[in-house]
Amino acid sequence: MSEPNERKLFGRKRRANDPTGARDKKRYIVRVNGDEEVQLEARALVRAVTVPRLLVESALNAHIETDTDRKAAMAELFAVRRLLANVANNVNQIARFANEEKQFPADAKAIVQEYRALVPRISAAIEELSGS
Repeated sequence: MSEPNERKLFGRKRRANDPTGARDKKRYIVRVNGDEEVQLEARALVRAVTVPRLLVESALNAHIETDTDRKAAMAELFAVRRLLANVANNVNQIARFANEEKQFPADAKAIVQEYRALVPRISAAIEELSGS
């Protein structure tokens, strides 16, 4: 009995040929520096694929997140946090009114509770995105 073919068991390093027999339509040339080359080759080695296959699969993955995406998300979170700071200012004004009039509006209590619940979540999301 012969030993099983490792390629059949563990997959190929390169992509399968196009079933229609068509040749590649476009070739892209990517230039990287020495550090990037080492990182790409290490990642490809870990996944047991070639560097070109790693690049294609990474780029075509729908679940990737680029640095630009992260920066935009962080900017949006900072904007929301700034808006919440404005809301906090309004809450302080409501508190001042409540102290002067000796009554606190019922609607204001709900606003304060929502604010207190959101701030830690937003701060945690910003820290997670920033890699802290």
